[in-house]
Amino acid sequence: MQVDPRGPRFGASVTTAVLVVVLVTGSWALLAAQAVVFAIATFLGLRYAPYGLVFKVLIRPRLAPPRELEDEAPPRFAQGVGFGFALLGTVGYATGTAWLGIGATALALAAAFLNAAFGFCLGCEMYPLFRRITAKVRSEGKVPA
Repeated sequence: MQVDPRGPRFGASVTTAVLVVVLVTGSWALLAAQAVVFAIATFLGLRYAPYGLVFKVLIRPRLAPPRELEDEAPPRFAQGVGFGFALLGTVGYATGTAWLGIGATALALAAAFLNAAFGFCLGCEMYPLFRRITAKVRSEGKVPA
């Protein structure tokens, strides 16, 4: 599936705002809700991502068509990375391990901000490396295909 690259960037903007609020309030419940947003995009696909649906319905109709589309896989992988950090941060906050909650949330915030402000998707850049590593491991027979 191909996606409008402005959709994930919009989602990163909303995510940035949510994660700033999490860092200010220390709300594990809000971070857990963000983890659910990441999980939906990761496991069901970007077409079902809540922020993507908002972009599709409210924002994209007001914009010119995108100059180009991009493959869904890298941003979907990035959502999975965000899910991992949000889950780790939620566990940290919920168990009273504030340093873990703050650290994981701050790392997710940094990645979301890079995408929102500069269009640099850190998870998307990690995706080809991840694919090469998994392909190499499979080709060496260490992991079944």
